[in-house]
Amino acid sequence: MAKKSNTRTAQGAGSIRQRPNGRWEARYTMGHDPGTGKQIRKSIYGSTEKEVLKKLQQVQVDIENGAYTEPLKMTVSMWLDVWLSEYVKDSVKPFTYSNYDTQCRVHIKPAIGSVLLQKLSAHSIQALYNKLYRAEKPLSAKSIRNIHGVLHKALSQAVMLGYIKVNPASICTLPRVVKKEIQPLDENDITDFLGAISGHRFETVFTVALFTGMRRGEVLGLTWDCIDFEKGVVKVNKQLQKERKKGGAHVLATLKNDKTRLITPAQYIMQLLRNHKVTQLESQLLAGQMWNNENNLVFTNEIGCCLSAQTVYLNYKRIADGIGIPESRFHDLRHSYAVAALSSGDDVKTVQENLGHHTAAFTLDIYGHVSEKMKQASADRMDAFIQGVKKTG
Repeated sequence: MAKKSNTRTAQGAGSIRQRPNGRWEARYTMGHDPGTGKQIRKSIYGSTEKEVLKKLQQVQVDIENGAYTEPLKMTVSMWLDVWLSEYVKDSVKPFTYSNYDTQCRVHIKPAIGSVLLQKLSAHSIQALYNKLYRAEKPLSAKSIRNIHGVLHKALSQAVMLGYIKVNPASICTLPRVVKKEIQPLDENDITDFLGAISGHRFETVFTVALFTGMRRGEVLGLTWDCIDFEKGVVKVNKQLQKERKKGGAHVLATLKNDKTRLITPAQYIMQLLRNHKVTQLESQLLAGQMWNNENNLVFTNEIGCCLSAQTVYLNYKRIADGIGIPESRFHDLRHSYAVAALSSGDDVKTVQENLGHHTAAFTLDIYGHVSEKMKQASADRMDAFIQGVKKTG
């Protein structure tokens, strides 16, 4: 009797055979080579005939639906390099690219970079997030969400290209971000602060930030051509940033949301800027040929170079500590402006536009609950209304 063949057709599509080593192989056709005209045949393997048959049937379904992707040998690390160079570098701001590159290099690649892209599982990604959150020096929930955002974008691009079928990062659980209560300076703090910065080399920087709500990078990136003294307005259209690399240069970058805004500061601030312009011209005369303010910046050092954001921040922290508010950050000057403006009666829409928020609802979400003075004023207005409409008996 002839020996039965261990190769057979699997339900009319492809073929299955048992290899000499005992494993099973399924072969299937993937069209024709455009150069030779010959059929392109691929193989998949498994421990049992049943396992291979199941894999083969799934491949056939995917081919029929146009969802099949040939297994790749590309690792996660290799894909991140391709993604950064081909899909990110020329489409985002330099600062954003630098941030993405850092997240990949410092956090993602060391943990899962060697994993094959098509073998990357949600469990592996979840383990990475958990490890970072539970470490001896843990990352904050916000930092982990930032890492997740980068990885999710990279894997979404891989899905669009057909390298993987689904994005495994989509089903991961992220740590909850606890919204920190903002800490604006109250009226007494502002009085103490203004007294403490009187005569300080960054007095005008701090004062402009406090009474306009501009971000630190926006203040330091302000140029003279954006200040219209006749109309009393300031155009905010860029920010000063430092490249996130060793020896990184300071650059003028677009705004966080790319939306230019016009603000109308108090006349006190406009006069302060006029005085500062005179002071800067005097510094230029003293510096002579050493003067180098090629970007026409409003705030510079003694020879016209841009101010270091870190230096400005550290000076602010020393002042804040000296007046008894050591937890205060430079960004709290922005919060202080918003609360003071709302408390003084500015409408939410105006404050929103001055701050550069996308919507008034976002502004209200941050500041609508922080001022007891606003609540009391609302109650007083309602009292007056009630008394006006109340019918006498």
